[in-house]
Amino acid sequence: MIRIDRIWLATEPLDMRAGTETALARVVAVFGAAQPHCAYLFANKRANRMKVLVHDGFGVWLASRRLNQGRFVWPGNWQGSQMELNPEQLQALVVGLPWHRVGAGAEIRLL
Repeated sequence: MIRIDRIWLATEPLDMRAGTETALARVVAVFGAAQPHCAYLFANKRANRMKVLVHDGFGVWLASRRLNQGRFVWPGNWQGSQMELNPEQLQALVVGLPWHRVGAGAEIRLL
């Protein structure tokens, strides 16, 4: 089992042809470094594909996910270049649900 302590989401799209080295270079560019036991999530422009790079403390893992219909709920880069997610939000994101409405940060405010 791969231990993941923190989950980070990059808001700018990544070319899904990118391999491990390119994804790792993007992690370093956006987050400063690939920290052990952290997961870094990227989507393509259409937000129907996602790649996850995980640093397990020894090396890196790269996984991908594709939705056959619909899109991942992905924040725009107007919210900054990175965001931290909790495990519940990650689970919702991976299946294509509105992750920003899950967990402790799911506030409802009157406009």
